[in-house]
Amino acid sequence: MKIGILGAGSIGATLARKLSGTGHDVRVANSRGPETIGPHIVAAGARPVEAKNVATDVDVLITSIPLSRMPEVRDLIADLPANAVIVDTSNYYPLRDGRVEALESGKVESVWITEQLGRPVAKAWNAITAGSFEAYGREGGHPDRIAIPVAADRDHDKSVAMALVEETGFDALDAGSLADSWRQQPGAPSYCTDLSGRKLREALAEAEKDRLPQRRDIVVTALTERFPSYTDVNLHYLVRLNRAIYS
Repeated sequence: MKIGILGAGSIGATLARKLSGTGHDVRVANSRGPETIGPHIVAAGARPVEAKNVATDVDVLITSIPLSRMPEVRDLIADLPANAVIVDTSNYYPLRDGRVEALESGKVESVWITEQLGRPVAKAWNAITAGSFEAYGREGGHPDRIAIPVAADRDHDKSVAMALVEETGFDALDAGSLADSWRQQPGAPSYCTDLSGRKLREALAEAEKDRLPQRRDIVVTALTERFPSYTDVNLHYLVRLNRAIYS
């Protein structure tokens, strides 16, 4: 497939490398220009392009950008074919100064994104840390394979997103509609806890919407106190913390 990836941060870069490695025709863009795309992404086979060209003639567009930038994407996808699939990886999360990024309290984040873009989306790869996504991809059937939830309203969007999740080395779990995608957002038992398919299904079912903000804020406070910046966070510590607080 022809895949465009908007965003070359930790998740976007790993997506570009993994999907290029499975034979897809991948182009990747960020807000700073193709010359700033890392050589490790290019070496994997992905092609750096201008942001205005990332959605041209693609079968799938993956958005991996801050939530606050999502309204800007609408102009970039003006010519995206009607049958093309958009998969979003972003999260609704408080910033370090206490502000909550881009989204009013109580709004289901993925539904808000469809309103900004004027198109349906699938939600995937948002409930796994960048470190786990990079390190823990496994072949199908491996006993330690981690599962990733996928939510979407259209069957075609969901099936394409789930197939791509499988290709990146993880079991894809149908997490229902976008209205239910809060179950895979920060604060939920499924969020960045590196679970198997069976345990992930249980975690999605156990989520309590009213408790997500408080649990999320506890984790943010703990990380802020322990680590000077998010780039210093220890992956194993983070997953253990999430499991303890979000469960």
